Amino acid sequence: MKREFSLLVFDWDGTLMDSEARIVASMQRAMRTLALDPLPAPAIRRIIGLGIQEAVCSLYEGADHDFVARFAAAYREAFMHGENVAQQLFPGVGDVLDELERDGYLLAVATGKGRAGLDRGLEATGLAPRFHATRCADESRSKPHPAMLEELISVCGVTPTATLMIGDTTFDLEMARNAGAAAIGVSYGVHPEAHLQALSPLTILDRITDLPAWLRDYRAAA
Repeated sequence: MKREFSLLVFDWDGTLMDSEARIVASMQRAMRTLALDPLPAPAIRRIIGLGIQEAVCSLYEGADHDFVARFAAAYREAFMHGENVAQQLFPGVGDVLDELERDGYLLAVATGKGRAGLDRGLEATGLAPRFHATRCADESRSKPHPAMLEELISVCGVTPTATLMIGDTTFDLEMARNAGAAAIGVSYGVHPEAHLQALSPLTILDRITDLPAWLRDYRAAA
């Protein structure tokens, strides 16, 4: 039996916001601030989507609490104030959210970003009013732990089976699986499509603008 979705939860970086270049540049700046050799972009891309603490521990195995804290502070400073690398919404995001809202869906965000970074992005893009609720890794647990999604499900008053996660990383898809929710991937983000396919999402979209039509087709086939 197919699910009937009422809550759509979006990842932010790599799904709604094209911020990969800024994240990579900010991570490399943080490394230089701590007198570390900057890691190459592919190594950094693979941890985008994790909370900053989990990302640092993944990049630097055995990192202690002090190192993680100093790195996190350097990264946040670089991302918020130090790097001028442009970031922007993927084409059509605003129109897609408007259409989904008109179709009666509840919309939410679950992101590995910190609260300050997400709020800044929501304000800059004007998207804050579109979302019924948001959760960040510094106020919950990092993906792929299900806590962020479970909290959003509770706040929105729905069930896991009525929830669809949309994201560009395996962390998003694993979080959905761990929470008992469904998931779809997007192919234009930071994780390769083959890695997403291995987690059996309902589909993988090449453009976020394909989402409303896919949802209509999915509902019609139910």
